[in-house]
Parts: sequence; C-alpha cells; structure tokens
Amino acid sequence: MKTLSCRDAGFSCEGEIRAVSEEEILSQAAEHARAEHKVEMTPELAEQLRKLIKDEE
Repeated sequence: MKTLSCRDAGFSCEGEIRAVSEEEILSQAAEHARAEHKVEMTPELAEQLRKLIKDEE
C-alpha cells in the first residue's frame, strides 16, 4: 500500500490518500486537489507529488 499526505505537499490539510499504485494515488490526488484546494493537476505537479508518495510499512 502506498500513501500521500496532503500536508507533505505543502497544504494545511489533514487529507491522506492510500492506494495500491502510484497511478491510483495520483488520480485520487487530482480529484482531491480540485475539490478541496481548487488546484488543477498539471504534469509538473504530478511529478512533484510522485516524489512524495511513500510505501506504507
């Protein structure tokens, strides 16, 4: 399982996404960013977020 924390991405948000793959994380992150932060996912943002994805222990 992989995780991405909204706080790690620089937002003041408790959101955390969990998924099996990086692609699924990025898909969910795009939806969350649009709905909660009014931010559209760009290729540059996706690449930055990809570096913040962690493997859950």
